[in-house]
Amino acid sequence: MLKLTAADLRNLPAETLAVPVCEDASIHPRGPVASLVRRALGYEEFIGKSGKELHLYDPPRFNVRRVIVFGIGPKDKVDAETLRSFAGKAVKTAIDWRLDSLCLEAPAPQKLGLDTRSLLKALMEGACLANHIYDRFKTDPKKNPLQTIYFRTSPGVAEAFSALPETVQTVCEAACLAREWVSDPSNEKTPALLAAAVKKRAQSAGLRVEVQEKETLKKNKMGALLAVAAGSENPPAMVLLDYAPKNPEKTVALVGKGITFDTGGYNLKPSNSLDGMKADMAGAAAVAGALLAAARLKPKIRVVAALPMVENMVSGAATRPGDIVSAYTGKTVEIGNTDAEGRLVLADAMAYVIDRYRPDMILDMATLTGACLVALGEKIAGVFSRDDRLAEVVLAAGEETHERCWRLPLPDDYKELLESKFADIRNIGSSRWGGAIAAALFLSEFVGETPWVHIDIAGPAYTKKGGDYCGPGGTGFGVRLLWEVLDRLRS
Repeated sequence: MLKLTAADLRNLPAETLAVPVCEDASIHPRGPVASLVRRALGYEEFIGKSGKELHLYDPPRFNVRRVIVFGIGPKDKVDAETLRSFAGKAVKTAIDWRLDSLCLEAPAPQKLGLDTRSLLKALMEGACLANHIYDRFKTDPKKNPLQTIYFRTSPGVAEAFSALPETVQTVCEAACLAREWVSDPSNEKTPALLAAAVKKRAQSAGLRVEVQEKETLKKNKMGALLAVAAGSENPPAMVLLDYAPKNPEKTVALVGKGITFDTGGYNLKPSNSLDGMKADMAGAAAVAGALLAAARLKPKIRVVAALPMVENMVSGAATRPGDIVSAYTGKTVEIGNTDAEGRLVLADAMAYVIDRYRPDMILDMATLTGACLVALGEKIAGVFSRDDRLAEVVLAAGEETHERCWRLPLPDDYKELLESKFADIRNIGSSRWGGAIAAALFLSEFVGETPWVHIDIAGPAYTKKGGDYCGPGGTGFGVRLLWEVLDRLRS
């Protein structure tokens, strides 16, 4: 639980205090904390350099057993992400020490050039996200999350931002749930199992939920989606979520790719590429998390979502290269590569959502292409859109959350890459180059005139190493980003 406190240093609610320190400037108001920082900087082994820490025990004028002083580098380099990282490191240290609680000292916003809300929000996000431990399959878990994390600030600030901890905790807990879904092994999250898990959470949150199973998908003529599912013994499902307040200002649709395991089909992936394919449903997990956050935080916009869930497997019934299938819109698609399956599933889901809900805009999120990973690396998502305003909202949300995005082009002349001699369109480009663009252009053929943004999260959806506030596995990337987008669209 996250809590703001203005407690006196002689009456702190936790026995451990974590304090950020710059190497070249004071960032705390005058008083005991500033004096303690000066004392810490007096040790030769600690100069406030980023990544360094110093432990002080039973300091005078503090009613705590220990103070952990964390270096965060030069003042002019400190931003919200620096503070997230500090908070994450502090929480991980406290978890390693098997503590129940921790108090983080908030620096003075004016000394860092940050507004108070952004500073507190960053600290809370880093702390809450770092407090998540994925140990579902450990028979003897070694670590436990902290029960309470306090953030010490002035009385006026604590009162003015009293609602912020609940908001941040709601969104971050949704991100952590998305992490767990992504990290779960595929034998534990077949389309039916994942659909049931999302349905249970969504109903508990008060969302309207509908699960369309194989027969309904056939009835709705979702031929592109069903073509991907054809090779698996586990049938597909599509979960529809609906957050519908009274008199909504607008309707926003979200669609998340939910391939619960991706072999590549007959265009079988090499062995080293199969590792991690349990994460190919990270888009669906992020979208579900964003809807769960919306259900609690109650924006004045309607948010609907589609989560198409499919396994892409190999069998005698699997779709072959060269097959031609008919999508929900009636457009025929030549299968040039069975490993370009995510765009087929998204095409049907997006067209269906637009037809059924008539949203004012639609955003899809997917671990779609290795090409985007090659272009932008493991920490940045690709953004594609012809709507400049909506694209800018997504990019700004990425800056705010540090779920970073970079806009890539949608040139019309690249459409010729998708031309088919036998069908209306081909599901993969005729060239090996520009694969992320070709995939986005394919999707653009199924959204009509509805303002649309495609977010390719192939890079940042999963990490093998972890970071300052995320362990190895699913990152939950996209939940905070999408919530920030929704928050900006309602204003």
